[in-house]
Amino acid sequence: MEDLFSEEELFCDHIWPEDYFFTKRYSRRREDTISKLPDSLLSQILSHLPTTKEAVRTSVLSKRWKSLYLLIPSLVLNANEFPNHNSFVSFIDKFLAFSKEQNSILHKLKLSVKKNVNDPPCVTRWLDSVSSSKLNNLDVECLVNRKFLEAIPQNLYVCDTLVYLRLHRVSLCEFVDSVSLPCLKTLVLEHNVYANDVTLESFISSSPVLEDLSIVRMVPDNIKFLRVCSKTLTSLHIDYLFGEDDDFDDEGFTREGTGVFIDAPRLNYLKFEDDLSDSKVITNSRSLAKVNIVFVFSENDTADVIDLPKRDMIRNFFTSISGVTDMKLSSHIVEFLHYNNEFDPMVLPQFCNLSRLKLKVSKSCLKMLPTLLERCPNLNSLGLVLDFYKSNGKARKIRASSVPRCLQSSLENVEIKRFNGEAARMEVARYFVENSLVLKKLVLDIGCSTMEKGFYITEQGFSMFRDLLALPRPSSACQIILK
Repeated sequence: MEDLFSEEELFCDHIWPEDYFFTKRYSRRREDTISKLPDSLLSQILSHLPTTKEAVRTSVLSKRWKSLYLLIPSLVLNANEFPNHNSFVSFIDKFLAFSKEQNSILHKLKLSVKKNVNDPPCVTRWLDSVSSSKLNNLDVECLVNRKFLEAIPQNLYVCDTLVYLRLHRVSLCEFVDSVSLPCLKTLVLEHNVYANDVTLESFISSSPVLEDLSIVRMVPDNIKFLRVCSKTLTSLHIDYLFGEDDDFDDEGFTREGTGVFIDAPRLNYLKFEDDLSDSKVITNSRSLAKVNIVFVFSENDTADVIDLPKRDMIRNFFTSISGVTDMKLSSHIVEFLHYNNEFDPMVLPQFCNLSRLKLKVSKSCLKMLPTLLERCPNLNSLGLVLDFYKSNGKARKIRASSVPRCLQSSLENVEIKRFNGEAARMEVARYFVENSLVLKKLVLDIGCSTMEKGFYITEQGFSMFRDLLALPRPSSACQIILK
């Protein structure tokens, strides 16, 4: 045990603090009573340290602590903490070999591996070694070109103790046997490559207690149609993006025949960031309460360039999320709705249950604001991020054929971020002051975070703000607050 690890592996600047030698001399002069505790208890104490690096540092305290860190039930390491890749691999190999020799139980493994193209495989054998143990938490991040990913061993697909699993930049091959992950509750899949559609679909559907799922896809990943079918899932995040620095040719990508299908009757939260897939279908969405829609449709999906079936698919997507109580829409979505509204005004249904709405709006889409509010008749709270810098010329007033119902009966709180008193922003504030009958609080956010980005109130802005305060307010309870 004394020479289990080399001096290079243990005594390197990346692992040890600058006062290492002082600590070592001091520890020889004083024996802490904690050292008299049994190994099992001390290893549990060490397991609560943030990383294995901190646990390894305790080995300098005395001979009693020399190898205690090897007994901890968790291994948390980052390749950047080692002088080179070889020392990182050697440390983990010896750690896992010792754990197996001592019949130690490893409950948590978290590794951040940085590899070059010519570095030999290592991740597959590590995962194969720990998959048969009582592993609860596995987090593997491989920072490597996606053309040289390591494969997940078959043992991992039948690990009956896993509760949390994150896989970043690995290859998921076809299953030799059926998948069985009976305890898995959280699954995070990022930038991976899959054997085919069935591989990913089975991975999800074979987790009978899965609650939290995040899939961040990257072109190409061999998935044509993503199917998320789960009776237990409550939270879902889907993202799809083009890769960078992986030497893949994105010009060969085609949307035709691609899609996303979600069937999760207990789903409560959805974050959607995929405008690359062609079709998006959500079914059994009665439990959906909160959505964050960042990307879903693009300029290729507007009503003037698509056929009727595609138009129906877009309508059905928004109808499937229309029962939520909390919604966030990005500037990309607002822009899509603004342009699409000219050709298909019925694309947005009524969001009758919606009480909280957050919008990011560009200047060109401000006139879409009354239309969006008209679709939210019971809205109580609105957050606006005005996504534009100082504009030139006179700001246009926000006009509508009628005042949205929520402004007359339910909207009590409005917060406008990136507010600097500039004319276009002042018109947005004026619109709510003049038209809201039950508004209690209008917050104009001019905080430091926005000023650092070039937003600030000028003398003209303060003058306009005074004019805003002087406006008649239909709601006598309305407070206008600078934040």
